[in-house]
Amino acid sequence: MVLPAPARLLLVRHAPSLGAGLLAGRLDVPAALPPTLVPAQTRLASLLPAPCNLFTSPALRCRQTAEALFPNTEYQQNAGLWEQNFGAWEGQNAAALPDLGPLSRADLAAHRPPSGESFLDVAARAAPALADIAAQGPAIIVTHAGIIRAALGLALGEAAQGLAFEIAPLSATLLSVSGGVWSIGFVNLSLLP
Repeated sequence: MVLPAPARLLLVRHAPSLGAGLLAGRLDVPAALPPTLVPAQTRLASLLPAPCNLFTSPALRCRQTAEALFPNTEYQQNAGLWEQNFGAWEGQNAAALPDLGPLSRADLAAHRPPSGESFLDVAARAAPALADIAAQGPAIIVTHAGIIRAALGLALGEAAQGLAFEIAPLSATLLSVSGGVWSIGFVNLSLLP
């Protein structure tokens, strides 16, 4: 039996957003792009060979990051790649939010902000989007920390485990999938010096 070559997905977290310190989730805030992205572009070129597909979340900060990293490159938006909807917490300063520290990782993943979605909801939404993208071949996906964590939870076989990872702005995470089995190449690799 010959297995198909694994599809490699390079997930890139968007640049920091304007309004840092506020919970942005579904708020469509712009990116605060650094003055130059040449080091990030060079590093990305070495991580996943061309040609590959380019996908983004519909969020402005993701589209701006993709356009800056890959000028003159067409991309597809995928609504399954949106960040978690934090409902009533959207736009709030982190200090104003309830302390969820006492929750276990599983309870935190299941916790739903008022009028929002839980991390488990995000993972359930992201899984088919990621599988569909992987079915199209190698891809770069410019998205959010929550989606990258959901992808890591998918690879680990338990969505809540994705919450164990830190995902910095302008970092890359590599996943591969073959025959429905996901594996992790690396996590949170900085694209800037």
